[in-house]
Amino acid sequence: MPELFQATQVYTPRTIQLWKSLLNWLAFFFQIFLQILKGNSSLLSSPPQFKPLPDVELLEEEEEAEAAPSSVALSTLQITTGNVPTSLEEERSQRLTVVLDLDDTLICAYETSSMPTMMRTQATEAGLKWFELECISSDKEYDGKPKINYVTVFERPGLHEFLKQLSKFANLVLFTAGLEGYARPLVDKIDPENWFSHRLYRPSTISTEFREHVKDLSSISKDLCRIVIVDNNPFSFLLQPLNGIPCIPFSPGQPDDEQLLEVILPLLKHLSEQKDVRPMLHERFQMPEWFQNHGIPAYRFME
Repeated sequence: MPELFQATQVYTPRTIQLWKSLLNWLAFFFQIFLQILKGNSSLLSSPPQFKPLPDVELLEEEEEAEAAPSSVALSTLQITTGNVPTSLEEERSQRLTVVLDLDDTLICAYETSSMPTMMRTQATEAGLKWFELECISSDKEYDGKPKINYVTVFERPGLHEFLKQLSKFANLVLFTAGLEGYARPLVDKIDPENWFSHRLYRPSTISTEFREHVKDLSSISKDLCRIVIVDNNPFSFLLQPLNGIPCIPFSPGQPDDEQLLEVILPLLKHLSEQKDVRPMLHERFQMPEWFQNHGIPAYRFME
């Protein structure tokens, strides 16, 4: 018994000591657990340490972010288009200038009262386009008011397509020896798209010792390398014969005429690719020699 009691005395203190150590550890972990809980609760309950951006500022940033690719694209476009003319005027100045006559070149016109009815009937049957027009005459009525003339106009076959195609690579100028009261409403009718950048009438022509109503191309452009005139009357361009294309006159009796689309347009397209149109035109038409044969000295044009 004494030995058993002695053993119990020895065992008991150790057991109590172990339990105390265990309780201390549990208390320690319990405090840590409480600190964790307190820390989480304080984090959840405390107000945020930053202020959200207003919606407007957020939208502005988003717009700037969306605009960034456009800015890059714009800068890229500016780089890639660096060799392109910076203005429409520069582009137009590099194109061929084509001066076109009106009567018997693009159209032919007759005073309606003096025109045979059969002419209009035959033209219609042949498929020619025509229209009637009121024009202001230079003559006056008895009461002093301008006289109105009625004119029947026949369009040369392919006229509208010719002007459309030509305007793609050339600057178009109308130059007629007709009076404005007659020519202006007529051109309004055949050119509703305004292909012609300029219109010149009889007052813009000049008189020479050889002919009247001469069309001086230098009044349109000082650079004669890139200008050409198409006219059924060669004397119209006697001042610049190296720039002229004499065309066959048109009349209602030529419903199968193909001059505009099959002859003149391809030639003008080829000329538009030349730095100087004069050598090619001289070789083809020999106009200075033609004028000399008609009593007009060629040396005047070769200076």
